[in-house]
Amino acid sequence: MIKNKETAKKTAELLLQINAIKLQPQNPFQWASGWKSPIYCDNRITLSYPMIRNYLREELARQIESIYGRPDMIAGVATGAIGIGALVADYLNLPFCYVRPEAKQHGRKNKIEGYVESHQSVVVVEDLISTGKSSLMAVEALRESELNVKGMVAIFTYGFDLAETNFKAAGVQLNTLSNYTHVLETAENSGYINAEQAALLADWRKDPDNWDPKITLDLENQ
Repeated sequence: MIKNKETAKKTAELLLQINAIKLQPQNPFQWASGWKSPIYCDNRITLSYPMIRNYLREELARQIESIYGRPDMIAGVATGAIGIGALVADYLNLPFCYVRPEAKQHGRKNKIEGYVESHQSVVVVEDLISTGKSSLMAVEALRESELNVKGMVAIFTYGFDLAETNFKAAGVQLNTLSNYTHVLETAENSGYINAEQAALLADWRKDPDNWDPKITLDLENQ
């Protein structure tokens, strides 16, 4: 869910500006899942730009307090959201922890790093939502430790129907600063992509499993 359209537009502009989001509809990326994707997002790049990371930190903090109220703790999802999660926690003057995708195999074998107590309320910070699987695994780990997960905030989501289904099934409210729709609108309005490229990008989101830019272009030219 997008709470503020102006924030969504501004966030999209910033992510495109520093190439945290790259759009290559006619020369797609290959995801680990095997998908051909016309977009690649790496929000960790934002940490290298003080003005941008501070903007994201403050907007995420505002959304947390306005949507969920003030929690007892902020949790980041490893590894992509450790940095921004810690910045948000610092801005709100709240404790911070982060959740590993799996427990360490040595030492204390922690899955949650940081001091937590059962029944604390926590908001999870994520950098990017695709299917939501890894994000919701973090929520599950926090719940298993008897923490009260109030919800999740993230910088960006692709907006897949599967993610919406997964979050709904898990009973987790998700709010993001920006999403795929706002990135496409911003990119086309700024001249970053043209109308044909925007159409290719829109087609990908409809069926990423089967999307092929060559097939799409051939169909459009028939």
